[in-house]
Amino acid sequence: MKLYYAPAACSLAPHIVAREAGLKIDLDKLNFATGKTEGGEDFAKVNPKGYVPALRLDNGEVLTEVATLVQYLADQAPKSGLAPANGTFERYRLQEWLTFVSTEIHKGFGPLWKPDTPDAMKEIVRANLAKRFAYLDEQLAQRPYLTGNRFTAADAYLFTVVNWTNFHKIDLKPYPNLKGFMDRVAARPAVQQALQAEGLLKQAA
Repeated sequence: MKLYYAPAACSLAPHIVAREAGLKIDLDKLNFATGKTEGGEDFAKVNPKGYVPALRLDNGEVLTEVATLVQYLADQAPKSGLAPANGTFERYRLQEWLTFVSTEIHKGFGPLWKPDTPDAMKEIVRANLAKRFAYLDEQLAQRPYLTGNRFTAADAYLFTVVNWTNFHKIDLKPYPNLKGFMDRVAARPAVQQALQAEGLLKQAA
């Protein structure tokens, strides 16, 4: 399998899940400026939607969209516990969280990435994110991960997008349980490996 990614983008979530699951994947970094990947591919032909992540399977099929990819990868290693079995209530709970992260947090950041977004709009966006962070903080006061005591694909996705607070100078101090979650996930060996592979860890002096 090959994962098309950009450092620190939402593609970090399936990257983390693949490493947590012990799956072998190749990485191909997208250069947004040129539309080409490090491997020399025209990314528009890989994913006509134009954004990462995209996952090329061994049979040549390409899957896209974070929530889909993290579930697919988790299902390749069911013993990893990254996703409950399909058809169970626990799986629907995982999907509930994946949908929340996708629509309320991931897309919630969207206007902050655009340089032409008016400052007044950015303030509204930040206020909306603050409400979502407060909700997450309340939920994470009850358990270490979104669905309970076990790290799942939903946690990889949440970690990836909440990490964007570092790019937009959003302080997580008002949300100690969410901050604790971020620290807890960041310390996981597979997450460290993914961050290292994407060049997101500062090199020791």
